[in-house]
Amino acid sequence: MNDPTAGDDLYVGVDTGGTFTDVVVMDGAGTVVTNKAPTTPDALEAGVLAALTLIADHRHETLAEMLAKVRSFGHGTTQATNALIERRGSTTGLLTTQGFGDTILVQRLMGFTAGMPNELLGRFSERSYPDPLVPRRLIGEVPERVDQAGTVLLNLDEEAVRTEVRRLGGEGAEAYAVSLLWSFRNPDHEERIAEIIREEVGSDVYVSLSHEVNPILGEYERTATTVLNAYLGPTVERYLERLESELRNAGLIGRFSVLNSIGGVMSARDAAERAVLLLASGPTGGVLGSHFLAKELGHENIITTDMGGTSFDVGLVVGDRPVVSQVTEVAQYQVSVPMVDITAIGAGGGSIAEVIGGELRVGPKSAGAFPGPVCYRRGGRQVTVTDADVALGVIDPEVFLGGRMNLDRIGAEEAIRTQIAEPLGLTIVEAAAGIKRIVDARMADTLRELTVGHGHDPRDFVIYAYGGAGPMHCAGFGADLGVGTILVPATSMAHSAYGALAADIYHSAERSVSYKSNPGTHDPSSDFDPVKLLEGLHELEVTAREQVEREGVEPDQVDIDRSVDMRYRMQTHELIVPADEDLIDAEAVSRLVARFEAIYEDTYGRGAGFREAGIEITALRVSAIGRTPKPSFAPISRHHGDPTASSRQVYDVNEESWFDASVLDWDGLSSESVPGPAVIEHPTTTVYVASGQQVALDSIGNLIITPIV
Repeated sequence: MNDPTAGDDLYVGVDTGGTFTDVVVMDGAGTVVTNKAPTTPDALEAGVLAALTLIADHRHETLAEMLAKVRSFGHGTTQATNALIERRGSTTGLLTTQGFGDTILVQRLMGFTAGMPNELLGRFSERSYPDPLVPRRLIGEVPERVDQAGTVLLNLDEEAVRTEVRRLGGEGAEAYAVSLLWSFRNPDHEERIAEIIREEVGSDVYVSLSHEVNPILGEYERTATTVLNAYLGPTVERYLERLESELRNAGLIGRFSVLNSIGGVMSARDAAERAVLLLASGPTGGVLGSHFLAKELGHENIITTDMGGTSFDVGLVVGDRPVVSQVTEVAQYQVSVPMVDITAIGAGGGSIAEVIGGELRVGPKSAGAFPGPVCYRRGGRQVTVTDADVALGVIDPEVFLGGRMNLDRIGAEEAIRTQIAEPLGLTIVEAAAGIKRIVDARMADTLRELTVGHGHDPRDFVIYAYGGAGPMHCAGFGADLGVGTILVPATSMAHSAYGALAADIYHSAERSVSYKSNPGTHDPSSDFDPVKLLEGLHELEVTAREQVEREGVEPDQVDIDRSVDMRYRMQTHELIVPADEDLIDAEAVSRLVARFEAIYEDTYGRGAGFREAGIEITALRVSAIGRTPKPSFAPISRHHGDPTASSRQVYDVNEESWFDASVLDWDGLSSESVPGPAVIEHPTTTVYVASGQQVALDSIGNLIITPIV
């Protein structure tokens, strides 16, 4: 491939969030430019073009001139997530095996608690099933049956299929999901149903087949994943077609890719076919961007923290591998495709603070972008975390977003006084400090649960803090957790967009299997056939490689990751276990079993393993990663000596006192450490360094916050 640092090549990442559309542009030498523009919910592509135009203006060229230099364009989007949350997907008809039409409605009795915060699980009045994506009238059952070995027990009744397709069309179905029992063992019936649907409805109708979307054991999860894919697919397809068309018309020549939730990018065509993979596209970008940066800096264990306007999203990279979950809860449905494991709580800049029963509570409700915090002057009436940050002096109302948005400090303080301070008998500052302490403590508790709760020592990790509000609060939750180093990336103000820029092309293939060891005290690995495991993984590798190479990646630029799903027999949940070495003999299989047991005890606690129950391998998975050229960050020219600083009054909640905090420009920092309390300002973000901490600029422009020893 060509040298990515040669010529005028540009690399672009764009992330469309709920409030802002962020863009990162790197040139071949590694110089970074970031900016953001308001997201335009009714036409997301308009926000993308507006953000790109800001970058082009900064570069003193037209949008067409800039886009003509773009070699790759990665896009992370909340389109799928928003369509699901707001129920704006396509009306979907579901065809399934006769007698199993209620599977998607019953949800294995998991739907009424799915996604609930732990603190609310005991409130039975809060439990409810989600509004069905497919109501009963849009579910069709057809006579057919295949057994677990793929043998046809009952032939497909094609006339019944046509009758149901016509009925569903009459009920308004715009897209179709097909999920039959054991179809991943024998897909013939599903494929024939797809042919009939297209014969009856038209060749361009959107059809989602479970053996293609999720060929994994688990009737409900496979059905839910297939339904979600059909529900979201047409919406995603239309949006990506509009966006790519607009970009091409504006001058884009390079590769256009879409960030998925597994750990890479894919073509717009593949993204439309597998729309369910975009459900965590935005937050995944932040984890991927952090992982790529961590590789450059030599950090093997990191905690990624993305605090935006509504939520606090956390991911882990352990031993240089992002932690992945094979089942993810989205909008109270279980999605059975591997995704980067991201835990989200309702703690963001827009989280609402209120007094309930004489107690101050913060989140999970949010004011969102509209009307937003009181200080935004958009009609917001309820106190938020951002209002508290303004009242405490952390945010300067005059320079927010580089001065493009003037905030109302007086309005924020008045709202805090009437809604929080007076009901609790506090001053405005005490009330604002209480809001900050609570939200920081909630975030620290989440980080503690994901590290200590899973057998990890937080002191072995580096926190990467980004998002609109993350750099303002990382000093609080980081110190509470006891982490020694907090890194605020140079791209923190658009870090998920940087993840879309840095991500490689990613495709995967998977297959359900059922290999079991016998119970007892013997070595369970002796019951697994390495030949079967190796053959299965090789077949999946061929499929995944073909998908990546179809996108123009040379064979020698493709890396392969293999894994298997394992559990103790009689359990219902599996763990994904890396199987990177060839399983060519019994010794290799024995190491795989040992790796499973180590991961199991890391996850559930030392001594939790029970090999006497026997071990089961339930699925084989292969990922093909097409390495794409991308520049490394360019070293920056740092000032020497003490940076130029002004000061302003900031209330430090640790010391419970006002301080004259140093106020410095991010670009004006040097490698010399600046003690806190200090505020580091950038046109698109604010970083707060508390008392007892210090901050310095590293060689590529990241901020490093450490305790003062």
